[in-house]
This record gives sequence, C-alpha cells and structure tokens, in this order.
Amino acid sequence: MTNELDQPKSKSRYLTLHFLCWAVLIIVPMFFHSSNDDWLSVWHRYLRWLGNPLAYMLVFYLNYLWLVPRFLLRKRDWKMFILINLLVIISGILLMDLWHWCVVYFLPEVSIPPKKPFVRLPRYFWAVLILILIIALAVAVRMYQRWQHLEEARKEAEAARAEAELSNLRNQLNPHFLLNTLNNIYALIAFDQDKAQTAVGELSKLLRHVLYENQQDFVPLCKEADFMRNYIELMKIRVTDNVKIDANINVAPNDSTPVAPLIFISLIENAFKHGISPQGTGNIKIDLSQVDGDITCEIHNTCYPKRENDKSGSGIGLEQVSRRLELMYPDRYTWEKGKSDDGKEYYSKITIKKEES
Repeated sequence: MTNELDQPKSKSRYLTLHFLCWAVLIIVPMFFHSSNDDWLSVWHRYLRWLGNPLAYMLVFYLNYLWLVPRFLLRKRDWKMFILINLLVIISGILLMDLWHWCVVYFLPEVSIPPKKPFVRLPRYFWAVLILILIIALAVAVRMYQRWQHLEEARKEAEAARAEAELSNLRNQLNPHFLLNTLNNIYALIAFDQDKAQTAVGELSKLLRHVLYENQQDFVPLCKEADFMRNYIELMKIRVTDNVKIDANINVAPNDSTPVAPLIFISLIENAFKHGISPQGTGNIKIDLSQVDGDITCEIHNTCYPKRENDKSGSGIGLEQVSRRLELMYPDRYTWEKGKSDDGKEYYSKITIKKEES
C-alpha cells in the first residue's frame, strides 16, 4: 500500500503544518521575558533553553518517521517500541544536559545561579514527562494519518466499485429494455403487421437514445422526456382502445436539468405489463414534472397478475431502478410504491430532489 506521506498534496500539507508548529514552539518563547532584562541576558537564556525543543524534535521525528511505522504499524511490536523509547528518553535528557553545559562552557560571561543537587530531580521528572508526551503525540499523529489514508483508500475503492456496478447496470439495462420491446413487437406481428412495422420505426428512434445517451451518467431532462413520449407512443400501438392511457409529460423542451438516463423507463414498462387485463382493458396514468429542480415521476395503473404467456421481461427492471437510485442519488430521492387498499391499483412515485450547492 502506498505510504500516505508519498502523496504530493499530503506531503506538502503535513510539511507546512509541522513547520508552523515547531516555529511557534521555538520562536515565541523569545518574546517572553521581563522588561528589566537586557537583550544579552534574554538571548543567553534563550540559547540555554533551545536545547529542550531541539531534543523534543529529535524524539518526535525519531518516533514519527521510524519507530511508529516500523514497530507499531508493521510489526505491532509494543515491547520493542517501549524498550527503544526508554533509551531514547535517556538519550534526550543527556542531550539536553549536554546542550546546556556547552552553552555555559562556551559563553562563560553568562551568570547562572548555582543549583542544589536535590533541585535537579523535579527537572528530570518534568523532562521525562514531556518526552513521554512527545512520544505519545508522535504515535497519535502517525496513527491518525494512517487511519485517514486508509479511510481515503476505502472511499476511493467504494467509488470505483460503485462506478463499476453502475456501468454494469447500464449495460444490463440496454438488453433488458430491447428484449421487452422486441417481445411487444413480436406480439404485434401475429395480428397486425402494419402496426408491427410502425413499431419497428418507433423502436429505431428509441435505440438511438438507448445506445448513445445511456452511456452518460446524466442527460438533460428534456431528452429523457422525449424518450418517454416515444416509448409510450410505441406501447400504444399494441394496446386496444379499451386501455385508457393518460400521459402528462410536463417538461419544457429546453429543460436541461440533469437526470440519470432510463431511470424511469422500467416503471413505465411495469405499468404496461401489469396494468392491462387479458381482455385488453385497463387504466394507465403517467406524470413527469420538474419543479424548482425536483424531478417527480408518478405512475398509477390498474393491477392485474402477469399472464403465464407474457414474455415482457423477467422482473429485473425495478431492482435495477432501486440500485441505480441508491448509487446516483444517495439521500436525495424518495420512492413510494404499493397497491391501493382494494388491491386494484398499483402506484409508484419517485421524487429526485435538487442537489444542494
């Protein structure tokens, strides 16, 4: 797996953050001094103190860049990690003392008040405590970056999987739609060849939309509305005058609201499949509208069981609609569907809400 620090954007962001934090820690203390102190005393006192943050930096990056990745993230060897850090803490304290001694030795003009031996115990105690906190901070920062990197990788994998699944659904939808339409034309040939020829002409118009527009993630709503009108006209050819079809496509000719292609066609197929009785009667009402960016498709049809000799599909269309809605409109759609209380009417209403900017 690629290291999270190998990514250019992440590396630049982390370097900037680290630089700012250490700059604040090292530079700001220079300005905290008594107004009675001369700058020479302030400067010498700052130099003596400077060994502490330098030791902190060494301990932090020794853990951040080497110990945590090697012993915690890879090997998960806590015992070795703790043992090495005990040596690191001791070395850090010795380095701070060495730095302090060097400053005093090479700058003898600086007067340092003598300290009694027992006073050094608290100093070492606080030094050890601070170094332990520095190590804990290095562990926390590195672990958080690791978690963040894994979370980003997981999201990218999910997005890739969703895109692959969506592409697969689109590829399934084309033959599914074509099969249903060809079955309808096949049924027409048996009793009205003229209507069958007309249906073939209408089918060619639909295929243009299916073959080209369906390969895109979104199409203008006006094009999808035209496709629905053509499909309804094609379906009207095979039904009798006893079937009442009321189609209200209230979409402006130039409406460019983006919508997933063929997202509603399975609902219309389902209405014609189950809304017509064996005697050739039934009611189908289809409404498509767009108000303030919200797209609503509502369908009502009489409910008849599917006939045994009906070859108009295998029922996978509605499952595809549900999955595509989940993938393309997460938390942005509602789908109400079911039968009336008397079981004679089926209704389906999908509302796709406008994406908030």
